[in-house]
Parts: sequence; C-alpha cells; structure tokens
Amino acid sequence: MSSNQTSQRAYSQRQLRVGELVKQNLGELFIRNEAKIPSINSKLVTVTEVRMTPDLKTARVYIIPLGGVDTKETVRILTENSHLVRRALSKRLDIKFLPKLNFVEDNSFEYAEKIEKIIKKNKENDKKKRYN
Repeated sequence: MSSNQTSQRAYSQRQLRVGELVKQNLGELFIRNEAKIPSINSKLVTVTEVRMTPDLKTARVYIIPLGGVDTKETVRILTENSHLVRRALSKRLDIKFLPKLNFVEDNSFEYAEKIEKIIKKNKENDKKKRYN
C-alpha cells in the first residue's frame, strides 16, 4: 500500500500534530481576542477540533459558540473575517505555510446529546416494562 493511500484513510502524524498546534493557538488567540473580529466576542468561541488537509495548506476548524447559540451566524462572521484570524495566527505560528482556515460548526455535541436522550428514554422504557 502506498503512503498516498494511507493518508486517504487516516490522518498522518504530521497532519494531527499541525492540526493540534493550530487548534491550541486559535483557542488562545480567541480567548485573548487577538484577531479583533468586529461584531463577535471571540472569547465565547470554542475550537473543538482542527483537521488539516494532507498538504497542510487548509485547516478545517470546528467551532462551537458558548451554549451553542447562534452557531451558523458565528461561523459566517468567522469565515468573513478569516483574514484577521490568519493574521493573528501568523504572529503565533512559525510554519512553512500558514493554512487557509475553513470554519465549520461542530455538531458533535448536539449529536451526542441526541444519543444520550435516546439511551435515557430506552432505559425508562425498560424500567416500565419490568414493572408492568
């Protein structure tokens, strides 16, 4: 199997390492409001995951605003101001290529919550069946 086929299936150590580096630095610069994005309080934005493309030139940044409120709007504002975020990131990172940032909403918490509710409902139904 060639190395190209492997990277199609799983992320390389390099992709994971750079993704984690970008995630940590984005988190810190959001907390410190270093990107100075108008109309958004970046302190309320959590970066949950960063996935890098194999060439490390694009980062898919999964975010969730505090309380999961106005997620689509937050993604839109961050996308429109990604140049400001990249500029702030460039001051923190010393890597060959500064990745292009694609912001997307992280639905994993919502998904986990749905599963949790289903499990809880099933447990309640099981209890009812035992007592009937």
